[in-house]
Amino acid sequence: MGKRHQARELALKTLFQLEGADDDPEQVVSYHAAEGAAPPDVATFALQLVRGVIANREKLDSILSEASDHWKLGQMAKVDRIILRIAVYEIAIDRHVPTKAAINESIELAKTFSGEEAGRFVNGILGRVAATAT
Repeated sequence: MGKRHQARELALKTLFQLEGADDDPEQVVSYHAAEGAAPPDVATFALQLVRGVIANREKLDSILSEASDHWKLGQMAKVDRIILRIAVYEIAIDRHVPTKAAINESIELAKTFSGEEAGRFVNGILGRVAATAT
């Protein structure tokens, strides 16, 4: 598993814990990084993703709402919604990763943490986001 994949996984775990909580993002990343023995560069990239998603959450949710015809954000599984936010942050705001790489990473995370159907769901939503983001 590559370092960026590890970092996205760490960001996912952190954002999952932070949703609805008032914990300090840096402490939560540190905790999960220590638990998974993640190297410092992985934790640093994960923290960048976490901060980016938190800082841009309203915009990310707006983009996701527009791209999702049949699902409201509140109806999506929590893990799927967080995976989508990370990907949309990378595709539409951060733009340091090729869109295809962000989508593929997100599909893998969805399959791992939410199941095969979630991979297809994430792919469909991100395909629409990518079409409008370019």
